[in-house]
Amino acid sequence: MRAVEIAFLAGWVAFWLYWLVAALSAKRGRIAWGRVVGPRLVIVALVIFVAHQRAFRHHGIETGPWRAGFGLALFVLGLAWAIWARVHMGRNWGSPMTRKDEPELVTSGPYRWVRHPIYSGILAAGGGTAIGLDWRWLIIVVAVGAYFIYSARVEERILTEQLPDAYPRYRRRTKMIVPFAF
Repeated sequence: MRAVEIAFLAGWVAFWLYWLVAALSAKRGRIAWGRVVGPRLVIVALVIFVAHQRAFRHHGIETGPWRAGFGLALFVLGLAWAIWARVHMGRNWGSPMTRKDEPELVTSGPYRWVRHPIYSGILAAGGGTAIGLDWRWLIIVVAVGAYFIYSARVEERILTEQLPDAYPRYRRRTKMIVPFAF
């Protein structure tokens, strides 16, 4: 395994370990498991499939040092953005599509520019992985992106119900996933 592959693997493992530990301090909430199990299993299956595909490595699409460096930089920035968002969310964080018992609207930190910065950070890190390692990782980024857009829409319906005055105003002035775009 090359050093760049080890760096990406270590970064993802550290990120998800942090994520699991940080989840222990989240407020209580309810999640409709029927909505999340299927898409998550598909994403896990795609990750396993892409991770085990090595056939293209020997056919001239190896990552060059500049591409690997750019991918690694985007990866680190994406994970940092997601962690910054998670820190600002604090105990209000929850698994995608969770209905919190006592929701609070967080608009500080990255939430002043984007309504779902955790999703945008993870997608940027995934894009960095694809650029830095292998373009096949884009399959996972696209699948995760579709899941995140679906999750964001469900979460926004829930928040509009729970915070009928504050959330629609916040939604009108803040982009969904990409600052300055959509």
